[in-house]
Amino acid sequence: MSDIETTTVCEEGYACTSQVGEFDLQIDATDETGPNPNAVLVATYASCFIPAFRVGGGQRGEDDLGKVQIDASAELDDDDDLESIAFDLHVEADLDNDTAAEIVERGEDICHVHSAVREELQADIAVHSGAF
Repeated sequence: MSDIETTTVCEEGYACTSQVGEFDLQIDATDETGPNPNAVLVATYASCFIPAFRVGGGQRGEDDLGKVQIDASAELDDDDDLESIAFDLHVEADLDNDTAAEIVERGEDICHVHSAVREELQADIAVHSGAF
């Protein structure tokens, strides 16, 4: 048995509904009834990186990071394939640059999506501490 099992159905057109555990996820290649697959991948990457960043912070002794927000952006090539991803990571805690960089590095080691994407597509991450 697999660790993760999903079912994705497309009745017609380009909109799909994926059953992920108890949840339905609507993804539409044309952005009409849901986000497109590239946008979902970028959002999934950010959603994985935030908890990894929090764990990395805890490992570094920064247990109270407060609110954490990622503003993600991505560039597409001429074939609409993801070419680059960037994260502007806003952290409520006031971190110095060395601490932020160390937590990012730990987060990169922990984030499963970061590990799954090819190296040239891994997010370029800028941390903005004391942001809120």
